[in-house]
Amino acid sequence: MKLIIKLLLNAIAVFVIAYFLTGVHVDTYITAIIVAVVLSVLNLFVKPILVILTLPITIVTLGLFLLIINALIILLADKLIEGFSVSSIWIAVLFSILLSVLQSILHSLLKEDKK
Repeated sequence: MKLIIKLLLNAIAVFVIAYFLTGVHVDTYITAIIVAVVLSVLNLFVKPILVILTLPITIVTLGLFLLIINALIILLADKLIEGFSVSSIWIAVLFSILLSVLQSILHSLLKEDKK
């Protein structure tokens, strides 16, 4: 149940960011849910491979290359999903940063107090 709520929160974050960011377009709410699911799957399977393959450049740039990897994941999702488009890699980097911040805020609302 918590996984479904997190995916819905991610979909809301995608939809809100696409509304305010001019280079990102999401057609419908269903498309935003699909984007959230695809980004989760790509982050689970593709991102670790990219991180391992680009480890030397990530170390040299002190981790800033991870922003480019996140942007590439978003651009890959753009190619896989009809109704979701990102205009450039720099918009994808900005989208990635904003999505991370908004997800952190929304997911902090879900945390329960542990005693």
